[in-house]
Amino acid sequence: MPRLTRPVCGWDCNGFMTFKKRIMKIKYSILSILLGAAAFSGCQNLTEDPKANLTPGTYFKTQSDLDGAVSAIYVQFARDGAWGFTNRSTSYFGSDDFTTDPGLNKEDFRLFDRLSGGSGNLSMVAQWQGPWQGIYQANNVIANYAKVNSTDEQKNQSAGQAYFLRALGYYYLVRTFGPVPVILTPIDVDDRPDRDPIEKVYEAIIADLQKAKEMLPVKFDGAPGKADQMAARSLLADVYLTMTGWPLNQTANYAQAAAEADAVMKSAQFNLSTPYAQVFTTNNGPESIFGLQYNVNGGLPLRSAGSSCVPLDEVATNGSSGWDDYYPEINFYKKAPKCKRTDDTFYTTLKLRQPDGKTFKLVSWDSPETHARHPYYKKFRAGLNGDGVSETETAINSINPSTNKVYDIIRYPLVLLAYAEASAMSGGGPTAASYAAINEVRKRAGLPNLTPGLSATAFRDSVVYERAYEFAGEFGVRWFDIVRLQLLPKIVAERSAEENPIPANTNFAQKYLAPIPVNEMARNPKWQQNEGY
Repeated sequence: MPRLTRPVCGWDCNGFMTFKKRIMKIKYSILSILLGAAAFSGCQNLTEDPKANLTPGTYFKTQSDLDGAVSAIYVQFARDGAWGFTNRSTSYFGSDDFTTDPGLNKEDFRLFDRLSGGSGNLSMVAQWQGPWQGIYQANNVIANYAKVNSTDEQKNQSAGQAYFLRALGYYYLVRTFGPVPVILTPIDVDDRPDRDPIEKVYEAIIADLQKAKEMLPVKFDGAPGKADQMAARSLLADVYLTMTGWPLNQTANYAQAAAEADAVMKSAQFNLSTPYAQVFTTNNGPESIFGLQYNVNGGLPLRSAGSSCVPLDEVATNGSSGWDDYYPEINFYKKAPKCKRTDDTFYTTLKLRQPDGKTFKLVSWDSPETHARHPYYKKFRAGLNGDGVSETETAINSINPSTNKVYDIIRYPLVLLAYAEASAMSGGGPTAASYAAINEVRKRAGLPNLTPGLSATAFRDSVVYERAYEFAGEFGVRWFDIVRLQLLPKIVAERSAEENPIPANTNFAQKYLAPIPVNEMARNPKWQQNEGY
């Protein structure tokens, strides 16, 4: 089975103690972390708190216990060894909205950018272990929530969140790795279950999300970080849409995707933030349906904004500099529509600090004075109100690796575009409502309405293009479209010769799934590695 082990991440023991203080502040018990976060056992003294000797069966007694255990699931997904850092996106570098430096210390990313990544790639550990840690914690909650002395409403709301989060974990696992074990109850760490077929994984995901829909309120007032019924419906819409493409090709699910997205739209709870740039500098705005919450002072920072997306060439007046982890491919940028959203998305004029340490020279992204000669992402620079990059039009004051920015996993445009595509593909082509959904996204972007009268396929392609730029660089959205529609031959053919080279004999059909990490294969000798690895 996927092992509970300490992940490869950036926290040391001191960092964990800061994290532990945050946990205590919001009334987590030590056990509520232990249940699903044995990964931290290398730093933690298990004799510090007598609650550490409790078992899940004896721990779950009060609603406070249950709340702490549910909160710990969110922590598992948000931490540095999961979705808190850029390495969660390693396998997505095969997409055209991601590339990385041809040198430096970026080999883990670069190999997948070249469609040459392997199972020994250490950054894959985060993509594998991150979801599993959350799934293990969710299993403990689901197995024990009924024992709690509380109202049915409160218990169901807690369990509904666990079902949603377990589905979310499996959704990322199955799209990234294909067949994985479907583990729905707490099991012994020495068990070695087989990998289950992709279709069975999706059946489990849908079952969990249907339960979440039934158990969760439409909205948690004053608690934007909690998954609610609209989050469950939105994720279901995305799941059904994914199932229409490779590898399942279950086109009957277009209708299901449209129905779930339509329910979210008709709830009238969400609208698009204006301007587009505001989405990436504020938290829990009007289009945020579900996002992971971060807190730098509490030891839970988001580290994929700020420094991670800033050019190596840029050095702030305080001496901090960019990491050059990721940026878009040149031709992906060049194919972007001419609009305000594109202006807010891409960073194309670099600020180079001069020898006096105070003034900056402004140069174009393709200037020979730059290191990578690529455009970058503007929208991820600032973090929350400038806690990532603090800058003016002509100078950079500081560049920070850790921000308090919420990581929005589901934004309302994802629902609008899912509805647009699914409603068009489920029957006789795009309807007026299909056009209205995509045009709502285009209007905010500063684009005219889409040309009417398109065929179903042409309309679908327009939606896929729109999603590519609405969610450019948003850690997997574009890649998973490439996977379900098997677009690798097309995007590689359009790739600039200036990108990291892809070997001529690459078998694209074998690159839509990532390899199972080598250490997991060693622990599970009955497993067969994904084809091509």
